[in-house]
Amino acid sequence: MSKKLMALSLTATLMGGTAFADAPQVAVDIGPVHSLVARVMDGVGTPDLIIQPGASPHEYSLRPSEARALQNADLVFWIGEDLTPWLTDTIATLAPDAAVTALLEADGTNELPIRENALFEAHNHDHHGDEDDHEDDDHDDHGHDDHDEEAGHDDHDDHAEEHDDHGHKEAAHDDDHDGHDDHDDDHDDHEGHDHGAHDPHAWLSPQNAMVWLNVIAGQLSAADPANAGAYFANAAAGRAEMETLIDEVNATLAPVRGGQFIVFHDAYQYFEVDFDLPASGAISLSDASDPSPARIAEIQGRIKNEGVDCVLAEPQFNPGLVRTVLDGTQAQTGTLDPLGSDLEPGSAFYPQLIRNLSAALAGCM
Repeated sequence: MSKKLMALSLTATLMGGTAFADAPQVAVDIGPVHSLVARVMDGVGTPDLIIQPGASPHEYSLRPSEARALQNADLVFWIGEDLTPWLTDTIATLAPDAAVTALLEADGTNELPIRENALFEAHNHDHHGDEDDHEDDDHDDHGHDDHDEEAGHDDHDDHAEEHDDHGHKEAAHDDDHDGHDDHDDDHDDHEGHDHGAHDPHAWLSPQNAMVWLNVIAGQLSAADPANAGAYFANAAAGRAEMETLIDEVNATLAPVRGGQFIVFHDAYQYFEVDFDLPASGAISLSDASDPSPARIAEIQGRIKNEGVDCVLAEPQFNPGLVRTVLDGTQAQTGTLDPLGSDLEPGSAFYPQLIRNLSAALAGCM
């Protein structure tokens, strides 16, 4: 029996080496998606990461090695043009023959509507009074709860190509916001943006990640049938690991459910829904654009009047806005990182990202 096991092990090793040599070339946009692809390709090949951890997808200049990875790619996996619109033409130019998968468009992906308001439970547009006409014209899909409607997507990075015109580069968030005069600015800032009805930060839902593992395995298997068994076995193992992760995070968050927290920008509602931990508001819209003074005042009022426990910053953005919001309140502060800036790329990246979010929330509240 021992000799038989040794022989099987040697055969598997040799097959693994052959499979690796024959594996398709794969390029992936952001760290969380790269992690899911790496999990599915475990033992077969290694995908290339295009946008490095710590870099904002708002706007990014490809390194020569990253451009080459796209040029050599047989398959490309990305969230989609709503997250990185600048990458659309780049993929078309550098990887015209690659099989490209936009995960936001994958069957089974749960999508949530964009939230425009500072205070989330007031998402019903009737709350806006004079803004009703504006929202009826431009955002009639925002108030619905139908997560399967495919009216379009949006995200905090959907405006990357226009940020220079609006002064919204991530490093340019100032403590003061002269030039914004009233609450309508939260909408006026977006009149030049053609965003859809859905929030694109869908990778922060482990439920979506489980769906995507199968999608990734299917695309890889179509391109590389010889390794289809390995891809689907890895996807199944990844889904089982995701179930364990969900149980772990639920246990971490159980003691703080019912607490109130404010996020820097509205990027976390997929996490909130998956784990039944709704945020009380966001300082900035989902595109991380500068909030108006009126929006900041709304957030400050909620913190002071309703005893919000925690206000969370993000490492990609200037902490000055969080300090402004915290001024005169007793709320704690912490940091959420939706992109895993300090994590090592690879198959372990995604579960650690979700664990870090839950630990940061629990610790702050």
